[in-house]
Amino acid sequence: MDEKYDIIIVGSGLGGLECGVMLSKEGYKVCVLEQASVFGGCLQTFKRGGHHIDTGIHYVGSMGDGQIMRQYLKYFGIFDELDVVKLDNDFDVITIADKGAFCHRGGYENFIEELLNHFPDQRAGLERYCSVLRSIGETINVDTHKGGAFSSSSIDYLSVSAVEFIEECISDPVLRSVLSGSNLLCGSTRETANLYHHAMISHSNIEGAYRFVGGTQKIADLMVEKIRANGGTLLNRAKVFKFEMDQSVVKSVELDDGRRLYADKFISNLHPTTTFEMVGQTPRIKKAYRTRLSLLPNTYGIFSVYLAMKQGSAPYINKNLYYYNSNDVWDVTVNRSDMQAKSVLLSSQLSRIDEDYSDVITLMSPVNVDLFAPFTNTKFGARGEEYKDLKAEVTQNIIDYTSSFHPHLMEGVENVYSSSPLTYQHYTSTPQGSAYGLMKSCRNSLATLIPSRTKIENLFLTGQNLNVHGVLGVTLTAAATCGEILGTEYLSKKIGKI
Repeated sequence: MDEKYDIIIVGSGLGGLECGVMLSKEGYKVCVLEQASVFGGCLQTFKRGGHHIDTGIHYVGSMGDGQIMRQYLKYFGIFDELDVVKLDNDFDVITIADKGAFCHRGGYENFIEELLNHFPDQRAGLERYCSVLRSIGETINVDTHKGGAFSSSSIDYLSVSAVEFIEECISDPVLRSVLSGSNLLCGSTRETANLYHHAMISHSNIEGAYRFVGGTQKIADLMVEKIRANGGTLLNRAKVFKFEMDQSVVKSVELDDGRRLYADKFISNLHPTTTFEMVGQTPRIKKAYRTRLSLLPNTYGIFSVYLAMKQGSAPYINKNLYYYNSNDVWDVTVNRSDMQAKSVLLSSQLSRIDEDYSDVITLMSPVNVDLFAPFTNTKFGARGEEYKDLKAEVTQNIIDYTSSFHPHLMEGVENVYSSSPLTYQHYTSTPQGSAYGLMKSCRNSLATLIPSRTKIENLFLTGQNLNVHGVLGVTLTAAATCGEILGTEYLSKKIGKI
């Protein structure tokens, strides 16, 4: 099939679909390619026994009225068709070993006053901490977009250690851990965590934490509808084999079934290393750059246990519960030398907005990707008994640890399903099944800051590897990528004034 498009987008994860919506809205003839049978990447919801189970997105911040994530969903034209529920004021509960449970509350004044109930001598430090978080987070808002920019910039904080900043503000070691308690959302380590990412994620949740109801697949499906309504094309089971060059530009993509698709411009939503492997040798991408990129570490993987609940058996929990089995909230990964769960995020899922009971309870625990490395070259669905045994052991350890806080957790369970980093790798093509892609490091921020514009003039990047992880981070990155094509001032104003 020799088809010519204005823009081909490789990968239909959130970033790829968002680029498809924005560019097709502007009249570009867009084609989105997806290797899997279902569009959506981590938005995908799979169905088991009548339960719709979310795979990657469990809550999202900055979703209140007038806040930036809601503004983007309105601009995409899908917000009114989504069912969302605002999380409880205590949206995150951080339980640390034998120290107890501590809440992250919505709104900065509430956030501070709640923590002062436990740490009354830390007011000055908490106020300084929140002031800096807010100043960073508010660099991205609707008014900034209306003014013709995506951000008023606080990029210097990429080089500031989040851990060191918290230590400067807070003298109490337990409170330091509490403030870092939702770190599972960005995959950083104690040594690499930067203040910009920590602030953007924490601020967006303090500002307005919400949950999608009925499965995040609906977000992907609505975006697919918008792209098609705008005249765009989406092809599933279309795995890109390589980008074909014509001197200094990409001229086409070749699919693994031999088809070639041509375009003027190309956007890759894949991991940058994977993208440049598909480009092949070209003087536009220096060997030294490829080597440096390949040596950058990726984040840990996530092992997820999905508990499909019997109807009416488990009251819905409208908040997120984080559990740590030590005082060190940075030591979180399951590894071969210690198979016990070190941390778990419990997230409850509703099938309908008017329900009182959980349809699915998801338990997520970080794991060292090396744990599953022996099975890297096995095929999905046929990885063998040793792999099944390993998954079963990790699953049971996570359930046992969570049950120490919820003794009756398993009484209402209908079925148990699980996914490993290799499951993630199969569906997203992320190297090693890393949950958050390239690890951003405050120690070497320039090396881990990947621009959306590449040295190949018609090839662009998007997705979680470029900027901040999570729904908001990926969305802002998609806008920045499209801004390279449409113009930043033009696009930001359109989004801000919708």
